[in-house]
Amino acid sequence: MATAGTTPTDMPVDWVIRPEGAPVQTGAFSHRAGAAPWAELHVWPHRSLPKRGFVWFIGTTFVLLLVPLAPALGSPVLWGLLPFVMGTLGLLYYFLMRSYRDGEIVEVLRIWSDHVRLDRHQRLKPPRRWEANPHWVEVRLHPHGGPVADYVTLRGAGREVEIGAFLSDDERLDLFRDLSRYLPLRG
Repeated sequence: MATAGTTPTDMPVDWVIRPEGAPVQTGAFSHRAGAAPWAELHVWPHRSLPKRGFVWFIGTTFVLLLVPLAPALGSPVLWGLLPFVMGTLGLLYYFLMRSYRDGEIVEVLRIWSDHVRLDRHQRLKPPRRWEANPHWVEVRLHPHGGPVADYVTLRGAGREVEIGAFLSDDERLDLFRDLSRYLPLRG
């Protein structure tokens, strides 16, 4: 778990906890008063191939695809094979970039003494928001029956919303434990 100013690099989860901690007086970190949340969570999909690794991968693949063409240099066969080699590289580039774009999801959970808000930002889709009173929010773990194993949801204000469905199984369990520290555990 991170405190203010620290960011873990091994997990796609970042907690920002205000150094003051949970308020003693309920109005100290009040959403209505315009105060900053005392806990804030940012969750995003894991990237197994960072952008720098992507550049190296495409460059290395390009060089390796050119190696079999070396004997064809100076012959008309080169021009027959080159479009297929470049087409392969182009498709590889396109689908990796599409994977990056499809994974541009960020979920932000903010917790005040009197309010909880979850915002989901996804590429080319309008942001989605869920809000509730933290005293009535339930953190639920669904080991079976959800779209993924160990499915984590928040329930309150008449709705149940998922959080971190794109995380790995272990990351969802860690997220559930962290959320259980700050919100009531039921179910």
